[in-house]
Amino acid sequence: MFEYSIKENCLTNKTILVTGAGAGIGKEAAITYAKLGATVILLGKTVKKLEAVYDEIIALGLAEPAIVPLDLKGATKQNYIDMSSTIASQFGKLDGALLNASTLGELTPFTQIHEQVFSDVMQVNVNAQYLLAQALIPTLLLTEKASLVFTSSSVGSQGRAYWGPYSISKFATEGLMQVIADEYENSSLRTNAINPGATNTNMRASAFPAEDKEKLATTADIMPLYVYLMSDDSLAVNGQTIKAQ
Repeated sequence: MFEYSIKENCLTNKTILVTGAGAGIGKEAAITYAKLGATVILLGKTVKKLEAVYDEIIALGLAEPAIVPLDLKGATKQNYIDMSSTIASQFGKLDGALLNASTLGELTPFTQIHEQVFSDVMQVNVNAQYLLAQALIPTLLLTEKASLVFTSSSVGSQGRAYWGPYSISKFATEGLMQVIADEYENSSLRTNAINPGATNTNMRASAFPAEDKEKLATTADIMPLYVYLMSDDSLAVNGQTIKAQ
């Protein structure tokens, strides 16, 4: 695992947006950030799941989170702009954004990739990420120490047979991250990506249904890196894809 000693209250007074916050890694990150003092903004497509995470955070006596129901597959550029403007007006700033939501598509031979599947994966994993980042950057720049974190994969740095759409989308994600990191290198914004590795999530189970889940890292196991990149300890880190395990 990525070795980092999490300090209590290290995210106090930070406002952090988490996409895909209704389940899996996004849910774990949102609750972890809240426990460390942050006010979290929960973005996801399923209101019921977001409300469950909201209730869990409130039950722990933590700062009240905000809920943003948004389906990245159908959201428009204006939706993201409006959301960013609302965050700026309601919170005055945005200290961090974890762009975690992704879709797997299907695992299939390259010559059998369905055009609609490819299009849907690119829409959620690339187009939405670009539009979301574009809209969020002005709000992130309102704070002195902002962190933008993308989510990559092992297949985003080394292509793998049958993983076509997802793999290609994660190569694009890493390129997107690097472009933003380079453009804002001398600003208050740092931009990086996380490769979570093999983790016990529903997406992983759909890709490897016969796998022994007991041998996989849990979402809690990989949180040190997620906290590190949102904390002030990572101020000098920019343009990197880092493995969580």
